[in-house]
Amino acid sequence: MNSLKPVIRRAGAVSIAAASAVLLTACSAGQITQTSSQVAAVNGASVQTEDGSVTVHDITLVLEDNGDAALKFTASNQDYDRHEHALKSATVNGKPVTMSTPEPMAYNCSIVGDSAAGLQNMPQAENACIEYVKTSVDNDDFAYGGNVPVTFTFDSGTVEAMATVAAPTAKSGESDRQPEQKH
Repeated sequence: MNSLKPVIRRAGAVSIAAASAVLLTACSAGQITQTSSQVAAVNGASVQTEDGSVTVHDITLVLEDNGDAALKFTASNQDYDRHEHALKSATVNGKPVTMSTPEPMAYNCSIVGDSAAGLQNMPQAENACIEYVKTSVDNDDFAYGGNVPVTFTFDSGTVEAMATVAAPTAKSGESDRQPEQKH
């Protein structure tokens, strides 16, 4: 008569393997992951109005070598109801940002703000729904690497962010980061 021990061992091994596979695949289900709250690696801060109709990305206070300051940002109309939205004003550290009043943004349109030099160096889309606006801010003893509060007021609400004070983006190929090393 044959013993049932090998059959029982195989059945037990298969059962343990199946249970392990189920338990290991469900290990992180419903758990908080390390990457769930990470933000994409893009410059500047990002915020949106409470109703989500307008977003503002790449919020940075740009400080030129000569001490001139400007507010860099991209505001976008993402209103699912397809209403126009207007940027009424912006402040940095409680002081008004100087800029021309942009036209109201239609759905899926944007306003891009930057210094005159920043806009001149920026590739600009033709036949796109983007308005480019020159901005300037009185330098309130800003320092590179610091953070300042920025407030945007739209017709659909006010948003606040902490913007980093940064140097303007260098043109590709014009900056030698490690001049002592030859490649």
